[in-house]
Amino acid sequence: MANHSWDELKKYPEIVKGEWPTIPEMFLLTLKKFPKNHCFSVIEKEKIYNTYEEEYIEIMKVASLLVSLGLKKGDKVMVNGKNSREWATAYLGILFAGCIVCPIDNQMKIERVAQLGEFANCKFVFADLDVLEKLSKLDNPWFKSLVGVCLLKGKDQKYKYKVYELDTEPLDQKVEVSEYDTAAVLFTSGTTGNEKGAILSHRNITSDVYQAADGMGVNEKDVLYALLPLHHSYCCTAVLLETIKHGSECLFGHGIIVSRMLNDLKNGHVTVFMGIPLLYNKILAGIEGQLKKKGEATVVLVNSLMNINLWCKKHLKITPMNKFFNKKILSNLGLDNAKILICGAGPLAPEVFRKYQALGLNFLQGYGLTETSPILTLNLPEHFKVESVGKVFPFIDMIIADKNEDGIGEIRVKGVNVCSGYLNDEEHTKELFDENGYLKTGDLGYLDNENYLYLKGRSKNLIVTEGGKNVYPEELEDLFQLYQEVDQILIRGFQEKPDVPSEAIEAVIHPSDDFVSSHPDKNDIQEHMERLVQEVNKGLAQYKKIEKVTIVDQPMEVTTTKKIKRACVK
Repeated sequence: MANHSWDELKKYPEIVKGEWPTIPEMFLLTLKKFPKNHCFSVIEKEKIYNTYEEEYIEIMKVASLLVSLGLKKGDKVMVNGKNSREWATAYLGILFAGCIVCPIDNQMKIERVAQLGEFANCKFVFADLDVLEKLSKLDNPWFKSLVGVCLLKGKDQKYKYKVYELDTEPLDQKVEVSEYDTAAVLFTSGTTGNEKGAILSHRNITSDVYQAADGMGVNEKDVLYALLPLHHSYCCTAVLLETIKHGSECLFGHGIIVSRMLNDLKNGHVTVFMGIPLLYNKILAGIEGQLKKKGEATVVLVNSLMNINLWCKKHLKITPMNKFFNKKILSNLGLDNAKILICGAGPLAPEVFRKYQALGLNFLQGYGLTETSPILTLNLPEHFKVESVGKVFPFIDMIIADKNEDGIGEIRVKGVNVCSGYLNDEEHTKELFDENGYLKTGDLGYLDNENYLYLKGRSKNLIVTEGGKNVYPEELEDLFQLYQEVDQILIRGFQEKPDVPSEAIEAVIHPSDDFVSSHPDKNDIQEHMERLVQEVNKGLAQYKKIEKVTIVDQPMEVTTTKKIKRACVK
């Protein structure tokens, strides 16, 4: 009988009171096992870190502050800041105080931050200095009514409280909550600006953490890198909370600033790195660019070694060229320690996966959404299917509804990590579930006979051609990931004939800055992009071919995880 990550929970009945732990119980379990391990760290001029037992004291000081100011179990508290040790400490302190955490996108317009704070009835705010300064200038009744605020990053004497500088005595013991109590309200990115707050219980979140941990190969010696925004559920679960579950170290990044990121990766000895497709594509382009500078012979040699490594990995389960790649290529990027690369917030093109695997790097691709805490599937290295987003979690019941003739339909799910609905929003909560209680993801896909999921796209983005064929824009967009002259691409339908309701296919392209600077003539840019599209068209079925190319001068508006806000593109 296989061992599972959740089997250990039965061994600690004095800590874990239910079937699944609360988030504080999960931290306490790790504190018992690995008190001296590094917990949260950051690299400034030098590395700064707390051990788990040191971090516990800081967490309990935050909890003590909230309790002393009169906050009660179930009160909501906002966290709004860039990734930092302080952000994570506030997040946990809120939960140890029995309160509900409401993480907010740090790039959100301040007026909207205040609206969501009022909507959720948040009673206290932890935020970076710039956020608090902007909120204080709004003259907003909600902000004025707060019990208090506490600084995360930044210094200003007018703010009485600052994480890691609190003079309160640590709380003696956590405020008791059950696994069924609400832990967090996570606001969806909302491409239309109408964010919805998914209500997630402790049980929703920790069951997801334990299911993700099963087979990931992470342990207490690993260093996970929190680079993507922590308010985003994927990074919060797959990096921050996975760190806590394993007793690993979480190193906090400084945003996607290449020089800082490389410094963190090299000096932080990161073993588990999570990025988005855009970032992985840029890293790969950088590697290929450096090889080209060394001449054609070097490119041919490295490509040959990559092909050998990939063949050996697939057929012999060994990677004989890893030492060479680590020394000559990956050490320059700080990826020579990396044992797992995680791709989140969107699928990576299969060809990109293959190139990283050929360099000896293992990828972990998953699929999920905010409303499911968020992970539903994981593509684990030992049985990795390049075209798939992974195998459905064991405690998730996934069905494909309303299948077409190709077996593709809407992905729907039930399970322990599925949210109960949206905060103060009965209408959208009702729309979220079907008549049998399955959550409607709005995504299209199919399952194979091993319960691996294959994504095709969003149902609302589907293009229906004149011949009645379905075209999935995301599939076509993925084909452009390796073209470095393309900064952004959006595939959409357009009505070619006014009297025919079907659609033809258009590519909206924002060229890269480097390409534009070397091609000042706009006609040259248009002609080049049309040639590039024709190159991609050669490999497509007739009904999928792109017929129109539109070049935009300004970048298309994106979410914090760099997904294009389709509704905002004119």
